[in-house]
This record gives sequence, C-alpha cells and structure tokens, in this order.
Amino acid sequence: MNPKIRGAICGIASAAFYGCNPLGALGLYELGINAHTVLFFRFLLASLILAGLMMVRRESFSLTRKETILVLILGVIFCMTSLLMFISFHYIDAGVASTLIFVYPVMVAIIMAICFRERITLLTCGSIALSLGGIALLYHGDGDTLNTTGVVLVMLAAFFNALYIIIINRTKLNIPAVKMTFYVSVVSIFMVYAHSLTGENQQIQWLTTPAMWGYALFMAFVPTVLALVLMAVAIRDIGSTPTAIMGALEPVSAVMIGVLMFGEKFTVQILFGILLIMSSVAVIILAKNKIEKNKEDGQAPPAVAQ
Repeated sequence: MNPKIRGAICGIASAAFYGCNPLGALGLYELGINAHTVLFFRFLLASLILAGLMMVRRESFSLTRKETILVLILGVIFCMTSLLMFISFHYIDAGVASTLIFVYPVMVAIIMAICFRERITLLTCGSIALSLGGIALLYHGDGDTLNTTGVVLVMLAAFFNALYIIIINRTKLNIPAVKMTFYVSVVSIFMVYAHSLTGENQQIQWLTTPAMWGYALFMAFVPTVLALVLMAVAIRDIGSTPTAIMGALEPVSAVMIGVLMFGEKFTVQILFGILLIMSSVAVIILAKNKIEKNKEDGQAPPAVAQ
C-alpha cells in the first residue's frame, strides 16, 4: 500500500480507537474503581497482549542503549498524558475533556514550527481552523462554568500528548511500532503504580467482577494497543502534524459512543460539528499530498509560519 494512504488510514483509525477511552474508564468509575487502577490494568493487560503478539511474530525484545532511553522517555510522557486525562474525568465530563484535549494538534504545529522550523501551509492552518470549529460545535454544554482544575489537567495532558507525537516523529531510531508500544506500556505500569503511592484513595484496587475485567480488557486492546500502534505507523508515514490533526476524530468517537451507548441527543449542531471535523481530516490529507508533490517538483511549499 502507498505509505501516504496507509498513514492516513492508520491516523484516522488510531484517533477513532483512542476516542473510545471514556467508554471503558467511565464504566469502571461507576463500579467504584479509581483512575490509577483503571490505568494500571489498562497498561498491564496491553503489555501482555503486545508481548504475546511479539512472540507470535518472533520479534526480539532486545533494545539498544539509545532505544532504551527513548522508550523510557516516551513511557513517562504517555503515562502523564493518560494520568492527567483520566483524573480530569473526576472534575469535568469525559466528553468535554475529550473535546478540550484537541488543542494538542495546535501545540504540535506551533512546536514544530518554532523548534524545528517546519513550514505550516495555508491548508494546514485551514484544517486546524475547521477542526477547532467542529469541536466548538461538538461542545454542547449547558453553559455552566467549567471546573478550572479539570481544564488545567486536560491542557497539561494535551501538551504531553503533543510531545509524545513530536518525539516519535523526530527520532531517527527505527523501532517497530508493536515493540515500542509494548515498552511504553511497561514503563507506564511502573509510573502509575509509583504515583498511586503518593496520595490517599489512589491505591491500586483489585478487579473482582467479570464486568470490571471486561472494561479493562476493552481499554487495553482498543484505545491502547490498536490506537498506539496505528498512531506510530501514521506518524512515520505522514508526519506528526497531519497525524495530530487527524486526532479530530477522537471527540467524534466520544460523541457517537454517548449517542449509541448512553442515549445522548444527536442534534443538528453535533452533525455540523462532525462534518467540519471530517472536512479537516480531508484537508490535511490534501495538504500532505501537496507538500509531497512540491518536493517531487523541487518547489518549496508556501508557508505562513516558520
């Protein structure tokens, strides 16, 4: 398959799968499970699934010194993203949090432009504008002021998510996606456990019912294994900024889960929001194709920021 097509498909699928996080997390919260336990079992089960996949594929578990440093950094950063996001669910609605975190594509584009002098095309800016407009429409709150703590937690989660994407994009180490995701999950297990010891009501609990294990397995496989492996493939095929902007599909997934699973209303406003977000994904694919075509023709892409 053409790498650009493969990258686009993987980016869209990764965003859709990652947007399923609230389904598993809220289900466990309702059963009395805290955020640290949710994440601990999410990463533990994901690690077991990935380890089994690596053994079936006869893939080596060995890492070089540089690869070890990279997966340690990525594991810490991804764990912080997840921990901050899941704790924010206790302060603001999961759907709102899933919407607000989408500032991370803007963070990616700005950091890449400032730190790595990556050109931002007019099409990329248009895609960002469309996606943010769509997310604004998806936010159909009742006008209450959002909890400041929850908003700050989500903004920090967005920043760490942006760093995660950029580091994968900029590294020259070619670690297979499954292998890298396995070690990121392993590092996250220890990070979550260590953080659970720092406060009250954060201790790891045991999952005691089939429903609890079902939610945990869902979170390990769908928004972790599938989402992270596909994200790594997309970043390497089409780059960090396009992959980040395709993350616009994350809140779409959250909205659809709310409608189909929890009986939330599907309004004309939500429909227009989804259409804007889908348009932003189409525009970013066009932008990437235009940049590649300019490179092939020996032309520099038009830039509005550098």
